[in-house]
Amino acid sequence: MADHDRLHPLRPLLKNWVWEHGRIGTRYLDCVDGEIKFDEGKKSHFAAEKYTYVPLGKDAPDDVSEDGPAIQEAGLARFLRAAQLGKPEEAGSVAEVQRAVQDCVALGLFSAYQWEAREAFARYAQEPMFEDEIRAAVVDDIRRIYAGMPEQLALYDFSVLYGLPMPLLISEAPFIDWRVRASPALPFVSLPLGPYCLLVGAPSGRQSRVGPVVWKAAAAMGPLKDHNRRIAEHARLWLVATTDDQLVAAQSRIAAATGSRQEDPKR
Repeated sequence: MADHDRLHPLRPLLKNWVWEHGRIGTRYLDCVDGEIKFDEGKKSHFAAEKYTYVPLGKDAPDDVSEDGPAIQEAGLARFLRAAQLGKPEEAGSVAEVQRAVQDCVALGLFSAYQWEAREAFARYAQEPMFEDEIRAAVVDDIRRIYAGMPEQLALYDFSVLYGLPMPLLISEAPFIDWRVRASPALPFVSLPLGPYCLLVGAPSGRQSRVGPVVWKAAAAMGPLKDHNRRIAEHARLWLVATTDDQLVAAQSRIAAATGSRQEDPKR
């Protein structure tokens, strides 16, 4: 099967950004050339970048054969649709919702280390190393940064904020760790589930892995009001929105960054 036909890891989430703009498809900003584009249909063809999977658990194998984390696709799709519609009663049982949230977190982390993985591959490719040695070095780099995250986040309490007043953006790296990205730091992690729903995790103090997922109708973003700005700032490949206005606002930043790279390509 060609890579082009592969299901992009974030496609389950991206389905919530498929709208009918006269035609059915997705509005996105191509961060490589700075152009606003329309992707026809429901398959998110614009999200075609290659992903590198690095298992992060304590007993994770060094030899990785999987393409990504094991996801329960039907349960995840039901949960994401319910979040976007603001209908928690349609999300599934308590256990199914907990599993869907775990899958969302796994996909969030999976997307979070891709840019570092690409940079590491490019860096090690300049060294006199075999392909398997390069792969092993990249895996070591990613694990050094992210190794403890799955166990840490398993103890977080998660909430689904739905019915948000302004549409959210999503990029190829939508998982935000507000503990390191915000100044001053905030004790949250978040992942946009759809234009009007957000998954938020916060430390629980529990020692058990079992925690109920709370659903909240949210009229405001509160301390996470900078969500869209942070998503746009860290987008490197593509940025998806429900309106052109949101993409135009981010376009000037992309154009400025692209221009500075072109002026000094050796730097």
